[in-house]
Amino acid sequence: MTEAVANSRRGEATPGVVGLIGGGVIGCGWAARFLLAGADVLLYDPDPETERKLVEVLNNARKAVHALTDAPLPAEGSWSIAHTVAEAVEDAQFIQESISEREELKISVLNEISKSAPTDALIASSTSGLLPTRLQVAMVHPERFLVGHPFNPVYLLPLVEVCGGSQTSQNSIDQAIAIYSALGMYPLYVRKEIDGFIADRLLEALWRESLWLVAEGTATVSEIDDAIRFGAGLRFAAMGTMLTYRIAGGEGGMKHFMSQFGPALKWPWTKLMDVPELSEDLLNRIEAQSDEQAGGASVRELESVRDKCLVAVLRGLREVPFGAGEVLAQYEFVLNGRGIDPKEK
Repeated sequence: MTEAVANSRRGEATPGVVGLIGGGVIGCGWAARFLLAGADVLLYDPDPETERKLVEVLNNARKAVHALTDAPLPAEGSWSIAHTVAEAVEDAQFIQESISEREELKISVLNEISKSAPTDALIASSTSGLLPTRLQVAMVHPERFLVGHPFNPVYLLPLVEVCGGSQTSQNSIDQAIAIYSALGMYPLYVRKEIDGFIADRLLEALWRESLWLVAEGTATVSEIDDAIRFGAGLRFAAMGTMLTYRIAGGEGGMKHFMSQFGPALKWPWTKLMDVPELSEDLLNRIEAQSDEQAGGASVRELESVRDKCLVAVLRGLREVPFGAGEVLAQYEFVLNGRGIDPKEK
């Protein structure tokens, strides 16, 4: 265990001041994650509705995080809405950019951030698939830049993919991992740059096949979700794909599973290398089915239900502890002021 990560397990790596650029779903989620960990946040987004959105997300996040753990949380940090990028980052120790997935825009904004931020401030992007080497090309001190790709809701889901570019220093990677760990997250270090990183490449495969099932009239959006949430999704919460299939191989393990089911990979079941035409008819059908599935519930109401479900799953996994439940158990160990778990020494 590196000293930086060890300190993060004690809660010593949480930055005091965080600059956030972008106040959409992910940006507000980051704000809630940092604030509830005790950091002060300055958030910039040109959207005049940013403050309202942040308050609504933060209200949901407070309920969820307080329901998630019985451990004492730190005093909540303060927040304010900045009027410019420079104002949001000029005193920040850590900066998280979460603007639209447009490469040229991100390059421009990251350049502006790097010129306005302290030279020792870490700068991370929430991009879900753009390569860090391309994003850091115009930055001042690009060695402190990396990708920190989270998952929605950021304040509950522990996974954050960490990936550096060709100019990123290992020290910056280590510091970012320590900071994210101190927030109760699970940093997954993506050692090799690749479009979409790891998680989104897996999710895209599922998304492509889902679109085909709707396009061909085989299943509705609700039926597709039911196929996941009542079956494999419950296993995925604990073990993911590979370990699940190892168990499916019985006493023969993964070798037996591959020998039994490997040939099926040649069958033309899925259309992973193709995308159905996103015609007006298909888009309207997906929208109508999604509206029916939501049953008139607002986005905030759906978010609240989602958060309660995630809290229940995470608390259940914590009792094992396994998967994301082990991450929660470790974070509670720190929140209870007990330092590093003795079993990690």
